[in-house]
Amino acid sequence: MKILLVYPETPPTYWSFKDALKFISKKAAEPPLGLITVAAMLPKDWEKKLIDMNVSKLKDEDLLWADYVFIGAMNVHLNSFREIVRRCNKLGIKVVAGGPLATTQFDDLLGVDHFILNEAEITLPMFLEDLEKGSPKQVYQSDEFPDISLTPVPLFELLDIKKYASMSVQYSRGCPYDCEFCSITMLNGRKPRTKSAEQFIRELNCLLELGYKGSISVVDDNFIGNKRKLKDEFLPALINWSREHNYIYNFITEVSINLADDDELMSMMIEAGFNSVFVGIETPNSDSLAECGKSQNLRRNLVDSVKKLQRAGFIVSGGFIVGFDNDTEKVFDEQFQFIQQSGITNAMVGLLNAPTGTKLYKRMKSEGRLLDMFSGNNMDASINFIPKMNYKTLIRGYSNLLHSIYSQKEYFRRVYEFLSEYRKPEWQSGKISLREIKAFLRLLWLLGIVERGKKYFWKLLFLTVFKYPEKFTTAMTLAVYGYHFRRVIRTV
Repeated sequence: MKILLVYPETPPTYWSFKDALKFISKKAAEPPLGLITVAAMLPKDWEKKLIDMNVSKLKDEDLLWADYVFIGAMNVHLNSFREIVRRCNKLGIKVVAGGPLATTQFDDLLGVDHFILNEAEITLPMFLEDLEKGSPKQVYQSDEFPDISLTPVPLFELLDIKKYASMSVQYSRGCPYDCEFCSITMLNGRKPRTKSAEQFIRELNCLLELGYKGSISVVDDNFIGNKRKLKDEFLPALINWSREHNYIYNFITEVSINLADDDELMSMMIEAGFNSVFVGIETPNSDSLAECGKSQNLRRNLVDSVKKLQRAGFIVSGGFIVGFDNDTEKVFDEQFQFIQQSGITNAMVGLLNAPTGTKLYKRMKSEGRLLDMFSGNNMDASINFIPKMNYKTLIRGYSNLLHSIYSQKEYFRRVYEFLSEYRKPEWQSGKISLREIKAFLRLLWLLGIVERGKKYFWKLLFLTVFKYPEKFTTAMTLAVYGYHFRRVIRTV
């Protein structure tokens, strides 16, 4: 068999970091971990090629080479996914699809020969067995959650590693919390399942052998879902590995805000090489937090929790949502004030949506408020249900909020707030690479000369040089992110 694995093109979003990537001459932020993991589960004697449309073009000759085209996609990839399937149908190439998009919306996707739904560790072997017998079915699905300690090492060698800003690995799947709007527990369950420390380190060693150096994104639903196992088994092993390899990798991951309650866990994560976390803040409105079941964010001072993470050594990015039933017109100012006070520079604000199959989706359907298909794009200002707030008021307030927090004045003010709290991890090298020097020269040109409002950039540069010289690289990185965010919100 000849298998072509195709990852669809991601539209411009917060997470694409498309404009930021230009500074470091990279094509995409992260590789398609799901697809290269699936590739490792296919028979070893099959030929495999990968086309990530975010880093290279998909040509007809690539499609015609293949016996099957495997597409792995998230909801945000819907338009690109449909175009790939259309091209395959036109050329007579069979299509196999999986991932969150297929799992939640396969009834709406035409032209696909076989759907491998849920987690591939269970459903892919079913398909392969039937394929060998010559009688594959169209849909394979399961309500079981696999033991991921048996998942093979992803085929990182299929990637053109130099085109990515970071690599991706996974330690766990699932989240103990069950927020109404979130599809994680539906897809991966509430009981976190983990790989072994040895298994995770095997993947790091594989990346090391391929010559990769840089950032690694640990793409867990909630990295701290099983704190005891982290402290007793995983982090001690990763700390030893990171020390032995002179902290060649720094790690980024997603956590819940209650990480701030555990000093030991924060300290161990920093010592292991973690220096950046994404936290779902959602909203400072306690009624809206209660509405969506975000219990871990209630009964705490969220700003204090964020600052505690920053002082521990974490760069904190935050997810924010407007459009809850309990949101009033005051929410836009409340969100603005919170974001500014917290010093969360990368504040990713989206409209509330109801992903297919979530508790929110079911509630909106029962209340007769559900609209069309979920786009998965947090930057297209779409909403798939009828909000309680007047729609025009919601859209106007959302747009004003984005343009306020990402105005140069307010963004750089947030960077100052962050720098005043942030404590750089001791292991972080002060050495500047050739790539960073080139990125800095581009930064000086675009933000210091070409872009309007350049005075804010120069003020940050000089303040950092004289007041926080050890945080200079971090400050300049955040300046690049700000440039990306200003550009990505232009159409909102």
